[in-house]
Parts: sequence; structure tokens; C-alpha cells
Amino acid sequence: MTTPFPDTMDFQGFNAPSRIEADVYDLVVLEGAIPEEIKGRWYRATPDPQYPPSYYEDTYLSGDGMISMLTIADGHVDFKSRYVMTERLKRERAVRRSLHGRYRNPYTDDESVRLLPGRSASNTTPVFHAGKLLATKEDGRPNQLDPNTLATLGEYDFGGKLRSETVTAHVRIDHDTGYMYLFGYEAGGLATRDFAYMVVDPEGNLVSEQWFEAPYVGMVHDFAVTKNHVVFPFFPVTADLEVLKAGGPHWRWNFDEETVIGIMPRDGTVDQIRWFRGAPAISFHFMNAFDEGDTVNIDFGLSEMVAFPFMQRDSGLEPKLGGNRSGVVRWTFDLAGQDNTWRETQLAPPGDFPRVADRDHMKPYEISYYQGFDPANGPPQVAGPVGVGFNTLHRLNTRTGERRSYSPGPGTTLQEHIHIASRTEGHEGYLLFMVDIHPTLSSEAHLLDAEHPERGPIARIQLPFRQRNQVHGSWVREEDIPA
Repeated sequence: MTTPFPDTMDFQGFNAPSRIEADVYDLVVLEGAIPEEIKGRWYRATPDPQYPPSYYEDTYLSGDGMISMLTIADGHVDFKSRYVMTERLKRERAVRRSLHGRYRNPYTDDESVRLLPGRSASNTTPVFHAGKLLATKEDGRPNQLDPNTLATLGEYDFGGKLRSETVTAHVRIDHDTGYMYLFGYEAGGLATRDFAYMVVDPEGNLVSEQWFEAPYVGMVHDFAVTKNHVVFPFFPVTADLEVLKAGGPHWRWNFDEETVIGIMPRDGTVDQIRWFRGAPAISFHFMNAFDEGDTVNIDFGLSEMVAFPFMQRDSGLEPKLGGNRSGVVRWTFDLAGQDNTWRETQLAPPGDFPRVADRDHMKPYEISYYQGFDPANGPPQVAGPVGVGFNTLHRLNTRTGERRSYSPGPGTTLQEHIHIASRTEGHEGYLLFMVDIHPTLSSEAHLLDAEHPERGPIARIQLPFRQRNQVHGSWVREEDIPA
């Protein structure tokens, strides 16, 4: 018998598990119409636990990976969702209960599975490259999925070439060359300082894997890549093996560490990394990065402390969002200079889930899109692992600071958006995202003109059941999907 889920923020209200695998054809378009030029697949990764957790205070982020696919063509939308059949989920289904304990601590698992490989839930980002769809989470290797059926094909190791035990959920693809750049932290095992930097060619071959020792065991959720450089960020949320063995948390804010940034030539070697140091801070997602002469610029949402409530509690911090140093910023690194720190420029008010068009990735750019919370658009609503969900989407001109914004209104929150390139020359493209409607516990997908989000939806698409908040999603053109 499956018991109820905990009565905590991570498992109730809009955060309640869905556990639905479904096929729904021709979703209802409530308003407007979908442009005929949009043809592709929107893949979404959502933590969605099959069973109630064995650790009562477990986090949303521990949920089993559920991949959904919205296929858009000729003005129609079809929906499909399937669990990623990880080794973790198969073991639990065999006994019909949770076997895994505290978030990313295998020492707290049931004795029958303790320290076994295959613990990752593959619940963070669906990565598509070279015709392959990978379900990723940074604590393990990805699982390959069939891009048409979403069937799980098994753990993926690039044809046996991959040595790292972990692969990031935030790869960076150069859309001009087709090369994919990725990394793995704790590459040599739990709470190790081993860090792997990897390069995959346009055909999907792992052509380079270099290891180096990180300055400390820090959580590196995302990184940045320019046309000439790679940026490795280390923020002072750290792990300790002895704490894990004692049954403690994986991540805690380390009051004794600085922020450390490593920069190396993109096609160089890890012994060329130059290290920069500054005040403690944190970011989970980078908007873009680009070179200007001898300088490297990275744009991102900065916070003075970790945002997840469970990490704040585990660190002995007073729970709060943001802080005095929060905002969308640009850090500029002078590679010709002698100072091993950076210059900070404020770009916009706080937010996250930053994104640029593929054509602008890794290059000097102006237009980006990100989300924030604006109390003028309604009171806070609980959605997702941080607690308060975003309720406003911004189009930001990083050169002028101009923002054009959209909110669905009070009682709603937004999930991460994707950008869809237009096939029409000079058109900025489209933004597509899920909207959580809290009074009715229902979901819609809103499609906006990327240049003018303030004008509201081009189309509103009704989902047949509540969509638990995704972590990340990817858009793939239909012509890139293998038959």
C-alpha cells in the first residue's frame, strides 16, 4: 500500500506529485492560434516521485525524472509523458516503496541498495545533441531516451569513452559549429574534488575529457562558454564526505570559502586555467557569456545566499530569498590584467531562468529573457523547489536596460520558458512556457511573441492535468529528430 506524501511544501498544493504517464492528442487551444511555422518538440524534465520519500523532509529535487514532450506541428499540439526508467526507479518499483534516503546521500539509503550505482533520478534537463535525447542530472551519468517514444534506452557513456561518474545537466552547445561542451563535478566519486571538462563533436563523439582538482567540493550547477573560453564557477555551497557518512546533508553554505572562478581557453588544456577570487555569492544559471578583446563577460542572476530552503536549513541560515546583493549582473574578467578578481555591473532586478536565442549564444548580444517575482502582479504562490514561484517574464535589453514584461496575473506562477527561433528573417522568435493556475490547480502553456511579451499570449494551450513544475526544458526542431 502506498501511503500519503508528506504534508510539506515540496509535496502539497501545486507541488503535489502527479505520477501520470499519458498520451493526449490534440490539446485544446483556448485562445489564439499557433503559427504554422512552429514545428518541433518541447521536451520537459520534471522531478515527480513515484513513491513517498523515506526521509520525511526530502526535497522536491529528489523526485524521479518524468519527461514530457509537446509535439507542435501545423497548429496542433500533442502531449506525451513517461518516467525515465532509471536503475533507481526500477529497484523501487520492484518493492513498491522508496528505497532512497536523504537528498544525494547514499549512506542514508535502504541497506538493500546502499552505495549501489545508478542512484541518479535523471530529472533535471532533457539534452538533445547529434540526434540523441539524454535525460540528465548532475549527480550521475545521463540516461538515453528514444526521442519519439520517450522509452528509456539505458545509461549513456558516449560509447564507453566517458570516465567521469557525473555529467552536468547544463551543457553548452555552440550552434555555429555543433560542438557540445560539458563537465562533471565529483567526477571521481562522492565528495571528491575531481572535476572533468569534456568536449563532444557534432556527430556526438566524446573527443576530449580533461580532469583537474577543484578548489573545493562545491556545487557547480551551470557554467559558461564563449567562442574562446570556458568559465568554471565555484560558489561556497560545499560537501564533506564525513558529514555524508554520518547521515548529514550533501550541501551546506561554507562561511569560510570565497567564490572562485576558473577561466581557460576553450580548446586549451586544464593546466591553463587562471583562477579569480571574490566575495561569497551564488548563481545557479548563466544567461550568456562572451569575449571582448582580452576580457570575458558573464551575465547571470546573482544571490548572496543559496535559495533552496532545505539547503538554508541545513546550513543554519535564516530562510529568505535573494538578499542585498541580488540582481542580474555582469562580471567582467580582464585576462590581460594582473588583478585576479572581477568587475561587477548591475544589469537588472533579480530573477532566474535566463535564456538567449541560440543565434546569440556565446557572442556579444543585446536581448535576453528571464523571470522574476513582482508583488504588483499578485501575492506569492508556492510552486517548485524554492517555494515562491516566479510570476513575471521579462525581455531584457542588456545594453539599454529596457524591460518588456508579461504576467498572467494574480494567482499564477510561471515555469521556465524556452525560446523558439522563427523561420522568418528578422523575426525575434517566440517564448513558450507553462503557467500554474493556483485557484484551480490547473495548467496552461502560453506562447508569446519574443519581441513583445507585454502584448500577451499569441496562443493559450490547455493541459489536461496539472503540470508539476519542471526544472528545465529544451526545444528541438522537427527536422532534427531522427525518424
